[in-house]
Amino acid sequence: MALAEFTNALKHTDEIEITVTGRVSGRKISNPVWFVQDGNMLHLLPVKGSDSEWYRNILKTPTIHLTAEGKECRAEVTPTTDRAKVDKIVDKFKGKYGAC
Repeated sequence: MALAEFTNALKHTDEIEITVTGRVSGRKISNPVWFVQDGNMLHLLPVKGSDSEWYRNILKTPTIHLTAEGKECRAEVTPTTDRAKVDKIVDKFKGKYGAC
């Protein structure tokens, strides 16, 4: 039931907290991030691209902890580098949050 509660919480927020494992320190590091949903997929977009620290950390340890409105979920991350897919995800972010 936790996944259903987490999915429902996503409907009520524009920002979630992710907790990743530091690739060097091994410590748990939390960051607020924006997200978009596409069916049962949750997409995160690192603001600094592949230089974002949380992105570099998930490349080493792809398991992350997500929190939305107090509801929690654990997930395995699959980075997307395909340019066409990334462009579609960026368009979804622009539709949700506006163009910068």
